[in-house]
Amino acid sequence: MAESDNIIVETAEKIFADLADPQTINHDKKDAWKAPLWQALSDAGLPLSWVPEDCGGSGADLADGFALLNAAGRFAVAVPLAETMLAGWLLAQAKISSPGGEMTVLPASPRDKITLNADGSLSGRARGVPFGKAAKHFAVLANGNGGVSIALVDAGQARIEAGLNVGYDNSDIVTLDKAQPITIKPAPKGFDQTRLMLMGGVARSLQIAGALESMLDISVRYSNERVAFEKKISKFQAVQHNLARLAGESAAALAAATSAADAIANTAAFNDEVFLEATAAKIRCAEAAEKGGAIAHQVHGAIGFTNEHILHRYSLRALAWRDDFGSESHWAVELGKLVANRGADELWPLVASR
Repeated sequence: MAESDNIIVETAEKIFADLADPQTINHDKKDAWKAPLWQALSDAGLPLSWVPEDCGGSGADLADGFALLNAAGRFAVAVPLAETMLAGWLLAQAKISSPGGEMTVLPASPRDKITLNADGSLSGRARGVPFGKAAKHFAVLANGNGGVSIALVDAGQARIEAGLNVGYDNSDIVTLDKAQPITIKPAPKGFDQTRLMLMGGVARSLQIAGALESMLDISVRYSNERVAFEKKISKFQAVQHNLARLAGESAAALAAATSAADAIANTAAFNDEVFLEATAAKIRCAEAAEKGGAIAHQVHGAIGFTNEHILHRYSLRALAWRDDFGSESHWAVELGKLVANRGADELWPLVASR
């Protein structure tokens, strides 16, 4: 509901403004800001927004959570909020209660698989896991024993090889070697890894769209402050043209991401129409992250590339989010397969289905 949307987003934005100011974070080399921010988010029940109350969560609907993720993108929040929300959502599909603390999901790529062994243990290797090192628990989607299962696994059961994405956030390799889950239950009928990847992809699309909104605001503000040849650079036609292009990329990303979020929030099944919306959003937002980030840095010139400036907090994270839960090239291929399999006569009905 609209009122609930406003309450959740307003609460989140107030927390982000108070505890996740990009300039303050940029100067904090010891990451002292992370614990207070996570505590405030947890106290507000935001990381478990998508978890029903009977499973230990806040019981917000999908639309509320998607709006929250877009707000998080506008602040380029570098804590596992989206990952914990997604993990809680995955566990809730099997009526598994979510524990407190940071979580993330396994696998985080369509190419990786986790296997459920005959003895009930889990094995597999997941690459590019966002905030894998920071997680206290993993929500795992596993295949085996004739079906798909969802499990809650203590992070101590995993071997983690730390890595960083281009935004300097953890993107780790997590290996399970006959790990014993805390809880494991069958996934609902029809639930598969594609559904998890699409949900993660839409979450990332909303974050990218939020980051682009902030990049546009920062660039417009800078162009109205920076003076060259005795006038503000916003008066130069080339700069105006670039800002218009950046506004276009931001608007396109937001439209694609919110349309996909609306499609998921208002359907009971991940059908071809939802697949089209979700994959198109990830592809378009990934493209916008590349083009929009380049334009923003071009407007700023050399200063935008320095560690002291906040622009890179947005541009680099937007670029990193492109590859999580399936890259744009992966989903472009999968979308092409869908269209080809349905045939030429079914293309327009599919596109016009919403």
